[in-house]
Amino acid sequence: MDKRVEKLVLFSADLLMVCAVWTAYYWLRVQSGWVQYTIRPEFWLPMVAITIYWLIVFLLFGLYRSWYAKSRLDEFFTVFKAVTVGVLFLFFVIFIDDESTGSRAYARLLILLYWAMLFVAVGGGRIVVQSFHRRLLLKGIGLRNTVIVGWSKKAKEVFDLLERYPALGHKVVGFVKTDSKRADGVYKGVPTLGTTEHLPSLIDEHRVKEVVIALDSSEHPKLLGILGSCSSHSVGFKIMPDLYDIISGQARTDQIYGVPLIEIMPELMKPWEKSVKRALDIGVSLTLLILGLPLWLLTSLAIVVESKGGIFYSQERVGRDGKVFPMVKFRSMWQDAEKLVGPQWAQKGDPRVTRVGNVIRPTHIDEVPNLLNVLAGDMSLVGPRPERPYFVDQLSKEIPLYRRRLKVRPGITGWAQVKQEYDESLEDVRQKLQYDFFYVENMSLRMDLKILFHTFFQVFMGKGR
Repeated sequence: MDKRVEKLVLFSADLLMVCAVWTAYYWLRVQSGWVQYTIRPEFWLPMVAITIYWLIVFLLFGLYRSWYAKSRLDEFFTVFKAVTVGVLFLFFVIFIDDESTGSRAYARLLILLYWAMLFVAVGGGRIVVQSFHRRLLLKGIGLRNTVIVGWSKKAKEVFDLLERYPALGHKVVGFVKTDSKRADGVYKGVPTLGTTEHLPSLIDEHRVKEVVIALDSSEHPKLLGILGSCSSHSVGFKIMPDLYDIISGQARTDQIYGVPLIEIMPELMKPWEKSVKRALDIGVSLTLLILGLPLWLLTSLAIVVESKGGIFYSQERVGRDGKVFPMVKFRSMWQDAEKLVGPQWAQKGDPRVTRVGNVIRPTHIDEVPNLLNVLAGDMSLVGPRPERPYFVDQLSKEIPLYRRRLKVRPGITGWAQVKQEYDESLEDVRQKLQYDFFYVENMSLRMDLKILFHTFFQVFMGKGR
């Protein structure tokens, strides 16, 4: 089942259950005559509001993530947490409303009944959907195309394991050899497709969604190269446990039916944190652009008066999933300065920088237009700083996992920026990579707030370029 179809089915099931529970709750509170009220509550408008509310709560708790290989117990427990937190909020809202209107306290007790009804309905509805989905998987419907990296006894054992448990959602379309000298072959009707050198193109050609790595002990050094070559592709990676020590800190266990596969390089930020992070991006960007408008206009005027050229300077940068976008800044150099010297970093005392540039660069005012990129969704307030395509290509060849940092939105500021000064050479970028990788593997809303605090402190203290 396609992920979009999967989410649509879950969304529809939740929508139906939430509306059904609201209808039952309305009947108990209003039409049954058991509860007295001074003003008859409306039905349709509150139902629309409560439905939107619950769908947002479910989204924040990650209930619309992929549920391949997710146990019913895990699903039920996640629903329990979401419904409990959501109902607690509603309980206090209703409590405040009842106190202000003088309603009787026992009317609030119905919220407990509402909690039980919603938990059973949504949890039960999802289990029905999940059970139906598993039946489809057992019949071979909706499986994800998967390749196994390896062509050995171990790789064949992994194939047998995945074949034994179709509910895991894997359809193995082929094996990928790690050594071109090994002869091609077929195992149980599944052929070898090529070597790891061609893995990125094989992923596109066969529409692969999962890559399961089954290397022999002697092939362990090849793991980082394999991950690096495919890290810009939107695929999942899983390995067997004996490779865990190779990528310590970049993995999490993902077992069901006793299948010991480990998911590596997962997205660690929780769905609700992603939503809050995006809301924070939009809110802070709009606030800074509006409140600082007089200063931004004054800066624009100074740039125009001092030198020929536009107010803004646009440069191609590589964003999330390798997407190239134009990053916008206030122009701080003479017109066409970069075209004269090629792609290189600005140095201290660089003659290409204008007098206005010498003011706005140390104060980071030149980066204010980056907020427009944040609003457009190409960047975030916090993340690895985006690089130019030229340097991305160069570093990707030298560092196997470099493109791992492209799995998240690039940022105006990041862990590397608060730990090290402005880039002046390719070597500075290499040194900052360790901080970028640390951020990607440990990103959280708490860490974002910490980075923002340090950034504002550095700007006010005049640190930086």
